[in-house]
Amino acid sequence: MASLAIFGVGVIGEMLLSALLKGGIPPGDIVVTEKRADNAARITATHGVTVVDNSVAAQGADLLLIVVKPQDVFGLLDEIGSSIRPGSTVISLAAGITTASIEAVVPEGVAVIRVMPNTPALVGEGMYGVSVGSAVSDAQLEAALSLLRSSGKVLVIPEADQNALTAVSGSGPAYIFLVAEAMIAAGVAAGLSAETAHDLTVQTVVGSAKLLAASDVGPEILRQRVTSPQGTTAEAIAVLEARGLRKAFEDAIAAAVARAAELSA
Repeated sequence: MASLAIFGVGVIGEMLLSALLKGGIPPGDIVVTEKRADNAARITATHGVTVVDNSVAAQGADLLLIVVKPQDVFGLLDEIGSSIRPGSTVISLAAGITTASIEAVVPEGVAVIRVMPNTPALVGEGMYGVSVGSAVSDAQLEAALSLLRSSGKVLVIPEADQNALTAVSGSGPAYIFLVAEAMIAAGVAAGLSAETAHDLTVQTVVGSAKLLAASDVGPEILRQRVTSPQGTTAEAIAVLEARGLRKAFEDAIAAAVARAAELSA
């Protein structure tokens, strides 16, 4: 039986499965669970992994990735709890579910790790925020980190910071996509074709992200280097600042943090 089990292959579960396979994990090392027969057949045909029931997956796994909806986590754990072997590791990707609440319902000796992913994992550029429960050994943590590094970068943080991390990196790709949407629409309004505006925007976002990641200075300095006094960029930045861009992002992040706290409660 495969040593890695993914419980739930909805949007996020399939994203993670795809990322792990692209990162080099053989399909034969992974089993998944899926209650919808049509989706199970599609997952097998698309990814080459075996679909089994929850108890079978739990019995054979050293690493159990819980990717069901938060409201379904404890129902799943009630079902598979007796099948989880001591010494195994439960990795929960369910937003708002604490490690302590999972530890309370799994067998003694089971390590629990909480993870917040984001969608760029699909192209090997994910950002994973990881928090450890009370019974996680160094070896178990390293095994989880190694698994996640196959599709992105990993940051170990205190669990108290998970809501803020969720607001910044978990939800963050949507903010970037929204900015890209707005830039494309503005380009079209300025007279470009939709295709040209799209291509210009996408490459600008990709190139800027790579430059920021490779640079030894922060975004403020990079922005200043592009912004010549009284030039076109300065005019555009002045409008964005006057319209309250920074405050809008501050309020948006705060709202996402507050919603994450509500979900945790």
